[in-house]
Amino acid sequence: MVRIAGAYRVRPGTTIQQRGSKYMVLQSVSQQTPTTKAPEPTLGTDLIPKERYVSKEFMDREWERMWTKVWNIAGRTQDIPNVGDYFTTELGPESFLIVREAEEKVRAFYNVCPHRGNQIRNPGMGHAESFQCAYHFFEFNLDGSKKFVPDEDTFTQGVPQETALIEVPCDTWGGWVWFNMNPDAEPLMEFLGEIPEHLNPYHFEKQYFVQDVTIEWDCNWKTSVDAFNEVYHVQGIHPQILENIDDIHVQIDLYERHNRYLVPFGLLSPRYPNQEELTRALKEMLQAAGIDPETFEGGPADVRPALQAQVKKHAADHGIDLSELNDDQLSDDYHYYIFPNITLNTHHSGVMLFRQRPHATDPNKMYYDLQNYVRIPEGSDPPPRPVHTTHKHGEISLGLGLDQDSYNLPRVQKGMNSHSFKGLLINYRERRIRHMHKVIDDYLEGPDR
Repeated sequence: MVRIAGAYRVRPGTTIQQRGSKYMVLQSVSQQTPTTKAPEPTLGTDLIPKERYVSKEFMDREWERMWTKVWNIAGRTQDIPNVGDYFTTELGPESFLIVREAEEKVRAFYNVCPHRGNQIRNPGMGHAESFQCAYHFFEFNLDGSKKFVPDEDTFTQGVPQETALIEVPCDTWGGWVWFNMNPDAEPLMEFLGEIPEHLNPYHFEKQYFVQDVTIEWDCNWKTSVDAFNEVYHVQGIHPQILENIDDIHVQIDLYERHNRYLVPFGLLSPRYPNQEELTRALKEMLQAAGIDPETFEGGPADVRPALQAQVKKHAADHGIDLSELNDDQLSDDYHYYIFPNITLNTHHSGVMLFRQRPHATDPNKMYYDLQNYVRIPEGSDPPPRPVHTTHKHGEISLGLGLDQDSYNLPRVQKGMNSHSFKGLLINYRERRIRHMHKVIDDYLEGPDR
């Protein structure tokens, strides 16, 4: 329970009682991810104009009206555990410096010296007692304020005390640091809306990096988002996945800004030709869960409940509390899209995060950040943090499924630049894409945020 400006904020499900001037927590009821189907908004059926993916003019409008107004993930709080720890992050043409200024305070600044514009820190992470610009040695405290200016008396106009690193709003949720370039930004929790209630049961703050790579892809950032916001393409470029997911009976929920779909794993797609076959993919899932597929007595329909039961047993044996997750979450992908560019493939054992960042100048390029996290038993040592690496398209393998996507996306982008192509023809199963564009328009065409 946290006191804020005379009020008390409590987690959903917590009951408090006032006794005199004191408030006491009586009980805390664990919350589960809501599964109720959201009402369907009216989004229309028009073509989505290709200019939204290929036009520099549209890219610039997105930057001014949308990217500079939304909350963006900067990185992990685990990367800055101590006062003075920092890391940098880039978004479009901007670079930001994230620092733990105090034990309970994280700040975000433009990574720019106010003297002559030099970047304060190179890309990466580290530790500092203060931030000294390497150009003329202007120095700033961890709170961004001016600490030292060499030969300050030579500035005949004076160096105002307010000469400082320019700060932007910053907050944390889920173990991530978030920032917003709008000085008058709405609070992070207001922006996230239903997301914390839905995803807090996964306890992202207790999960740790096992993969951290960035690849420059030859496509627009939305082309990448689109590829992961529908399962209609599974029967096209991912035929092997038909052996272990249901790509037809997928619940799609569209909220004010964000959206999700719930994808059943551990069963056959209705498209798969032999519904009685215990496929290789299903056998591999059983094997990974610790169930011998050769002695497994059930059929394809029995795999999913068997996986769920095995997950419960394994979690109990290893001291992992999964009581806040429903049975489906022990097998399925609760796939969330946090507007505008975060994709979360959430599973009981961890999360695969995609951060899709716009290129600084070219609408036909983007940066795809792939981060995998795992949840470990209480009291266990976390795995060593992987070194962040950057690559060009095609330089490394991301695994079969993502390789199939990354092979396809540059060809989609090139095709959208064709004179013959007018826009995206979206079907009902692809409506998360149309919803994203509706929210983009809320920023581009709506009131200033």
